[in-house]
Amino acid sequence: MALFPASLPAAVPLLLILLVAAEPPAAYADTDGDRGMKWYSRVFAFGNSLTDTGNAAVFPVTAGGPFTMPPYGETYFGHPSGRASNGRLIVDFLVEGLKVPQPTPYLTGRTAADFLNGTNFAVGGATALDPAFLASKGIVTFVPISLSNETSWFENVVQLIKSSDYDQHRKIMASSVFYVGEISVNDYFFALMSNNSVNVAASLVPHIIGAIRSALTLRRPWIQSTPSSSISAMIAAGARTVAVSGMLPIGCEPQQPALFPGGPGDYDPATGCIARFNDLAELHNLALNKMLSELRLAHPGRTLIYADIYRPVVSAVASPASYGFGDTPLAACCGGGGGPYNFNFSTFCATPGRLPAPTRPSSSRGTGSTSRRLQTGSSHATC
Repeated sequence: MALFPASLPAAVPLLLILLVAAEPPAAYADTDGDRGMKWYSRVFAFGNSLTDTGNAAVFPVTAGGPFTMPPYGETYFGHPSGRASNGRLIVDFLVEGLKVPQPTPYLTGRTAADFLNGTNFAVGGATALDPAFLASKGIVTFVPISLSNETSWFENVVQLIKSSDYDQHRKIMASSVFYVGEISVNDYFFALMSNNSVNVAASLVPHIIGAIRSALTLRRPWIQSTPSSSISAMIAAGARTVAVSGMLPIGCEPQQPALFPGGPGDYDPATGCIARFNDLAELHNLALNKMLSELRLAHPGRTLIYADIYRPVVSAVASPASYGFGDTPLAACCGGGGGPYNFNFSTFCATPGRLPAPTRPSSSRGTGSTSRRLQTGSSHATC
């Protein structure tokens, strides 16, 4: 998901917070000459397709999917880049702004050297909760990867780094930004599609927040290794700066109003989004903020940041021209359903039969452009 590459309202505030946040102690941080300016050295990223830069492209279940074909990647990379976007993702802008290397997609690396400059564990289609737990609630998933799997992969990297240079391990963790991109939108989407009930989806909120908390703090047995081993959560492994993304306005994603049409009172008059689904997103964000506040008290000396991506998206949907978009912000730019949302669940941007979203002339920052769209073919915002 490439959130607004031109104006970047979602990524810029997070980047600014990171640049002024409490930095790692001098013993761990890299310095910039005589000025003693501390800088981050790498990014470790977790999440789903909103953060994935190449894992789903090689993961057997998803390899060769639509996002590996044009028009994905066309506006920045000039070719499919392993991202479910035509451009860059928030994590790409963070890397650029922090002046650190692109993190290696975990499934494309092998040795400690591959991961020393940062690692991206995110996988398109991943959920926060384990598929088995979701199945016990009657919720069907499509990609057998959850946040706990990504945490296990992180432990693999930690062990590789320790085995190659144990003395550097704590410094590497402390001088890194840990970015937990949005990870639970798939849990809610699958719950809505499986049960057609926002109440069932809302019942997942405490479980999802618990899963994120565990990924940040909990040490638990590592079943792939010896009984005495454990999976090191991010903070336990030495992370000192962690940014956690909140939930998107779910009711503004094209598939939701297309699949769950309602009456006039079901829509937010300012955006046209489905209000009850956005209420679910706000419930999630409230619980996530509360959990992070608790962790700040429990872990002094760590910087735990809530990254708001809800308000920037709502703002762009409500005033698309202000961000350089056309005047149909809820329509998928290359879906296949036509109508106000141009959505078809089986039609992605790279599949035959995809249709451009309708548009009418509208000003785009004085350029007169009408080609920039806010939504791609399923549930990803783009530009």
